[in-house]
Amino acid sequence: MIYYWLHVVYIFIGSRFIWKKVKPGSDLKRTRRVNLLDCEAFRFMANSKYFYYMDLIRFEVVFRSKLYENTIKKGMFGVLASQKIIYKKPLRRLKKFEITLIFEGADDKWVYHRQTFTQNNQLCAIGFTKAGFWKNKKAQNIKAILIKSGIDKTIKAPSKEVMNLFKNDYDMLQNNLC
Repeated sequence: MIYYWLHVVYIFIGSRFIWKKVKPGSDLKRTRRVNLLDCEAFRFMANSKYFYYMDLIRFEVVFRSKLYENTIKKGMFGVLASQKIIYKKPLRRLKKFEITLIFEGADDKWVYHRQTFTQNNQLCAIGFTKAGFWKNKKAQNIKAILIKSGIDKTIKAPSKEVMNLFKNDYDMLQNNLC
């Protein structure tokens, strides 16, 4: 856990003082390397690490854009409502891979992203996230936040395929299917 928070601090410092700013709706690509501590039995990247890298790239967009000033500095905090991942091929140890964050759209409360993992120009995994910002136990209007933060394109509604991924999440919680 210490390694996670050190990485978040590194991203915060780089985003705020070194790297150039980005727009909240822009796609972001990062090259990473699968290190030994990321691996199961020192062979392939552990499934839990995919979520770790998905968190880091979302944090980077928040810190590198005006989202930080319009949310966290105003007492809001980011929440991850749901996260799904589909694995196709494992990421190999000590090899570089690319993670790409793609803005899929937003509704009134949530923003949706697709995150792809590629290695040697082959798709290895694809993840989808539903996230937002909360203040005083209430989800904030994400479209208004994105507009204030200078989104560089019109805020499109997420595709039906993406919405269907998250369709039954709340029902599962209500029916104690977890």
